[in-house]
Amino acid sequence: MTTTAPEVAPEPAPTSKDSVRARLVPPMPQPAWAGWLGAVLVALFAGVLRFVRLGDPGQIYFDETYYAKDAFSLWRFGYEHETLENADQVLAQGGKEIWTGGGDFVVHPPLGKWMIALGDHMWGLLPFGESMTPAGWRVAAAVIGALSVLLLVRLALRMTRSWLLGCTAGLIMALDGLHFTMSRIAMVDIFLTFWILAGFTCLVIDRDRTRARLGELADAGHTAVGYLGMRWWRLAAGLCFGLAIGTKWSALFYLAAFGLLTVAWDYGARRGIGQQGAGWRWFVYDAVPAFFQTVGVAAVAYVATWTGWLVTSGGYDRGWAAERTGGVLDGLPAWVRGPLDAMASLAHYHSEMLGFHTHLSAPHDYASQPWEWLIMRTPVAFYYDGEGTGCGAAKCSSAILGIGTPAVWWLSIAALAVMVGWWVIYRDWRAGAVLLGVAAGWLPWFAYPDRTMFVFYALPMLPFLVLAIVLALGLIMGAGESSPRYSPWIRVVGGVVFGVVLLVIIADFAFMYPVLSAETIPYDEWAKRMWFPTWIYGSGGPS
Repeated sequence: MTTTAPEVAPEPAPTSKDSVRARLVPPMPQPAWAGWLGAVLVALFAGVLRFVRLGDPGQIYFDETYYAKDAFSLWRFGYEHETLENADQVLAQGGKEIWTGGGDFVVHPPLGKWMIALGDHMWGLLPFGESMTPAGWRVAAAVIGALSVLLLVRLALRMTRSWLLGCTAGLIMALDGLHFTMSRIAMVDIFLTFWILAGFTCLVIDRDRTRARLGELADAGHTAVGYLGMRWWRLAAGLCFGLAIGTKWSALFYLAAFGLLTVAWDYGARRGIGQQGAGWRWFVYDAVPAFFQTVGVAAVAYVATWTGWLVTSGGYDRGWAAERTGGVLDGLPAWVRGPLDAMASLAHYHSEMLGFHTHLSAPHDYASQPWEWLIMRTPVAFYYDGEGTGCGAAKCSSAILGIGTPAVWWLSIAALAVMVGWWVIYRDWRAGAVLLGVAAGWLPWFAYPDRTMFVFYALPMLPFLVLAIVLALGLIMGAGESSPRYSPWIRVVGGVVFGVVLLVIIADFAFMYPVLSAETIPYDEWAKRMWFPTWIYGSGGPS
């Protein structure tokens, strides 16, 4: 009985339509360069949207007051440093010396702030750029926002085998208001979303590669396949999820959900080809290694994000363990005790961070509960200025409202209902994956009803909502692999629905754009875009 599979390359696909490989892994659309061209063009469109007037407003606003200054201190000291009380004003006036005291207590891991700092540094190296300026501390978010659109196009293309649906997914996310605003502010949620999306994309690629390998072995007559070789894409997924957790701890939910999903895919593939002893082979050769490839790699990557704090001595709580004597570590050599002290101090720091998040229940004007997120009931006022001039009216307004494009989020509710039916009836893996992605980013928050939460916490599940929309559109049109094949007239109707949906989303984003981008407009125009009383209250404008 064969237990070790020979090396089998996943390409090229067999030409026979009856092959197991072709059944398990439908071919990607050809030519391959066309799919990449579409992804790049949509990402460039998203990037242009995000870079236009990126430096407006020319001041720190909303939570930039924490993340931007923490990013600057990480670049300078290696850890978050306390700043002057008037640091925001100093930066607005072009000053750069804002430091005082010592290490500062922060409640989120450092990776997202390191990315802000790197973007600011690179911006400062450009002939037209300058570091520690509004455009500088926002540029990383804009770049990652555009790259996340590119990733989603490639992911949707792989999941649907349709250029049209892949590019549509990227376009919808590029035109979402919440993704747009979070790509133009020095906060870390866009980085969290990017790394989660990257991790899931790696797992989908791993799924295709693994099923292709199993299919080719089945076509070659192997009925008892064991080890399938190194799963590099699953290792990459573990790295991405570790970096996501190194940005915000909420990524833990995605690691758990998608870690289980990838081994479920393996089990389904082995059962699908009628493999002998599929259960124990799956457990030994897939499930056990998957734990180390995802959770193990993620843990190492997460600790690595704390390198700046670990290799310096001034960070908050950095000397906590070294200051304690009388323990078993006292007699150890310095080269042994040093790293142990560092890890013990890091563990203590984490306990304090956990305590903060556990007891965060302060009231906030823009706080919202998870049930409100899909309907966009309570947006967040990132910025509002009602004293501006130059709009051609007696009273002007300038606002940045943290809100998703209503057409996208409201349509996603119907699309999710379609996904539920599709999964229940047909057990389609794509519907199940999309539903799990939404659940991992949404349902855990219901367990903390007293915690202060905001609508932008929903950003990581946005790519999965968009996937739900394009998959539902694919079903309506009969487009994409495994979609129904309808009569020409039904396909025409589906095409009309597709066009109407896209036009509604485009028009909705264009209408909301002025209050997403700090454009100075007449007060009456601002008021027209406040469709509900909770939007007015959540906009920072007059009630």
